[in-house]
Amino acid sequence: MEQFEVEPGDGYGGVPGLLEPPPPPINWNLLRADEAESEWRDLDMWVRWLKTTFGLPPTIVPPFWHRHDELVWELSALHTHFLNCYDETASPSAPIGWMRDFADARHRLRDWVAICGTRLDRDRPTRQTPWPGEPATESTGTAGEIEIRDRAADFESFVRADVDERREAEAGLCHAAPT
Repeated sequence: MEQFEVEPGDGYGGVPGLLEPPPPPINWNLLRADEAESEWRDLDMWVRWLKTTFGLPPTIVPPFWHRHDELVWELSALHTHFLNCYDETASPSAPIGWMRDFADARHRLRDWVAICGTRLDRDRPTRQTPWPGEPATESTGTAGEIEIRDRAADFESFVRADVDERREAEAGLCHAAPT
């Protein structure tokens, strides 16, 4: 079976080891630091491959997708679905099912991108509307846009911060546990 033809640095080789079972869905809320770092990098490689292979515009997959939970969850689900449908143990008709679901996901991705307001050259946090009685958050109203200058550097910084935050939480749990 042939691997994807890819450009250096932009390719996606998939899950290592052809004998491994297809991966289960990812719950981003429950990943440990090391798991998260690996999953972020794999998802990023796959999203770059997806964008390039299918010529997806930033209205479907914007450069700062990683900064928007709604896009992370959608793309992650699509990625896991892809890996399972193209696994050697999958039904021969599974890829056509993935393509059908990919068409549906593109519509949802457009909606998510429109709602969160991220674009090719600018990004802002997804706006949150507090319900009556809830406190306002930073992203309520008109949080400032930032210019996107270096997507790769931002992704690296984002992953580092996420992994560090998870490590701190893990360390806090270890210290809080009774001995």
